[in-house]
Amino acid sequence: MDLIRPKKLKLESFNNLTKTLSFNIYDICYAKSEAEQKGYIAYIDEAYNSERLTGILTEVADIIGATVLNIAHQDYEPEGASVTMLIAEQSVGALGVERAAHAVNDAVVAHLDKSHITVHTYPEKHPDNGISTFRVDIDVSTCGQISPLRALNYLIHSFESDIVISDYRVRGYTRDVRGVKHFIDHKIGSIQDFIERDILNRYQAIDVNVYQENIFHTKMMLKDFKLDSYLFAVSEEDLTPQEKRTVTQRLQREMAEIFYGTNVGK
Repeated sequence: MDLIRPKKLKLESFNNLTKTLSFNIYDICYAKSEAEQKGYIAYIDEAYNSERLTGILTEVADIIGATVLNIAHQDYEPEGASVTMLIAEQSVGALGVERAAHAVNDAVVAHLDKSHITVHTYPEKHPDNGISTFRVDIDVSTCGQISPLRALNYLIHSFESDIVISDYRVRGYTRDVRGVKHFIDHKIGSIQDFIERDILNRYQAIDVNVYQENIFHTKMMLKDFKLDSYLFAVSEEDLTPQEKRTVTQRLQREMAEIFYGTNVGK
């Protein structure tokens, strides 16, 4: 779903609204032995290294119509990666050749604290029950007319998303030519409004929204549970009936605890 904008506003100056989409994406896995757990962490760390993450964020910038000003990326030891991009609503070159000498620096500085895209990865594992979890934290913060919501579907598709927990907030205000403040410049009832129907149909989704504060929160967890999809270096056929039950319970408990944000009693 595209952004639904109200009657076009005539602004007094620059659109000062800051729109931030923040979400965590989780991939949950069962690896039977310690060696297999290490293998899963190594696999996921390589699959989502800083080079690939940079490619994903570059595509995000293109989708939302932003210009990349700077990229910083880092792979960590023993695992994990981070990428940060500074972005602008328009090309720095669009400011004009005559103003380039002093305006380029002004443009970069003006966008440092308002428009950026960041991603951080956190592979980790349970000490003794075989559960391993890969978490991706993503923040897309923009100012002006571009919106991070346009990249939501692409980001969900880009990662193996068992659970998606997202927050969207519009901060500040912009003033029109009559001096009236506007605290949001588009209609939104839920983050779900901007997620493709075929994606939503695969997830259980819950909203917790604070409309008067322009704060929107959506949690999503895959509906269908297929054990084979959560096993690393082993298949369902390799497990005994008791192991299948035990592993299924551990995986579903892990997913429930992440989804509801609380530990589940045994």
